[in-house]
Amino acid sequence: MNGSHVVVIGGGIAGLAAARFLADGGARVTVLEGASRIGGKLQVSEVAGLPVDEGAEAILTRRPEGLDLIRDAGLGDQVVDSAGEPAGILSHGALRPLPAGQVMGVPSDLTALARSGVLSPGGVARAALDLALPVSGRGIPVDAAADVSVAAYVGARLGREVVDRLVEPLLGGVYAGRVEELSFHAALGGVAAAARSHRSLIMAARAVRAAGPADPGPMFATLAGGLGSLPPALAETITAAGGTVRTGATVRELRAADSGWRLTVGPTRAPEHLDADAVVVAVPARPAGRLLADLAPVASRELARIEYSSMALVTLAYPVTAFPERPSSTGYLVPSVEGRTVKAVTFGSVKWPHLAGRRPDLVVLRCSIGRLGEEHLLQRDDDELKAAAIAELAHTCGVRELPVESRVTRWGGALPQYTVGHLDRVARIRATVAGLPGLAVAGAAYDGVGVPACVASARAAAARVLDHLADRQRSAVS
Repeated sequence: MNGSHVVVIGGGIAGLAAARFLADGGARVTVLEGASRIGGKLQVSEVAGLPVDEGAEAILTRRPEGLDLIRDAGLGDQVVDSAGEPAGILSHGALRPLPAGQVMGVPSDLTALARSGVLSPGGVARAALDLALPVSGRGIPVDAAADVSVAAYVGARLGREVVDRLVEPLLGGVYAGRVEELSFHAALGGVAAAARSHRSLIMAARAVRAAGPADPGPMFATLAGGLGSLPPALAETITAAGGTVRTGATVRELRAADSGWRLTVGPTRAPEHLDADAVVVAVPARPAGRLLADLAPVASRELARIEYSSMALVTLAYPVTAFPERPSSTGYLVPSVEGRTVKAVTFGSVKWPHLAGRRPDLVVLRCSIGRLGEEHLLQRDDDELKAAAIAELAHTCGVRELPVESRVTRWGGALPQYTVGHLDRVARIRATVAGLPGLAVAGAAYDGVGVPACVASARAAAARVLDHLADRQRSAVS
């Protein structure tokens, strides 16, 4: 782009990925991050001498974007595949396996569902009615494209037990949200798409599974130094390409200028002004909406409607001897109907072989606490959250000793909520932003909350900006 200057607002994974793609396209890039560090929800620190992520710890391997970016950052030799038996679920007070063949909690195999013991016999019988119910009705829109909540759609087809004991905890692990509000089409996109051409949800889940690879291999991967080691590596590649990555640089205003865009950065008492040929806004929905308030009022209003959930992660390191027997599964989920404080437990020493290899004498795990509507739980101090996690492990896993080390990480406004109408909301945001040449948005608020989805969002934003700059250069020459 002959050195065209592009500013990326936000130094999370989406912003850093966008900056990397822009630098590859020949742009001179400046990343502005308001916090004191880059990485957003990707952060790693040591627990018991091991690098354990404080936020996102894994990427889905079935999407290529995350692994491709890792290789681009020079960390391809650090990739570690997940191991261990699949996660289970706490149901009716006991740990049980997730039913074989389920797709985000939607069953495809009724025999496996019954065998798992997750549902009562009555719940299994109610789920089986899905195969006989009419295609629409019972709260399901006649128009297959019309949106509805996950709870409404899945509940109408499969019954409330499937919602409460399978779909809710699985989606809770992704969004930390409420299935009564999450969009069926946005949160269960693959199943929702298949449901348009199949008469039942069970058949739709079967179709989704049939379309997948016969041998999918490990579902997740991370880095030996923790997934939080990716942002610094990306920043190094950006600066090596001539770009700049700044922290403590909050963007307070974005407005159009004759040459492109002007940004006001830093404290109000001593603002700095930066000019850019193009801008990528890669911050969460609310701050993005504030920056676009005057430029794109429609997009700003839609962004303001996207809620975020908050949560805490309690990381504990136990001696192996604390457990009656060493855990063999990667963890377990806890449905809200169980009435527990902890909503999920991940046994990192089982899930990630490099952790077990370095400290075979320990079991390192993470407990998730909080979701949308449970902000009161996060009012507890760190010691209370640790105590809740320790009590959960003693009750469910029979842990007999105290941890040798612990850490509490709080994530306020961590995960965007894809509520009913989310896809239409995002379409309106993008349509409005499309009317502002040289401006693009990226991040978890739009098309997916996982790292691969954020990277895909960043690539699309970078491509839009690079296309604009190329068109402008062609116009200047002609």
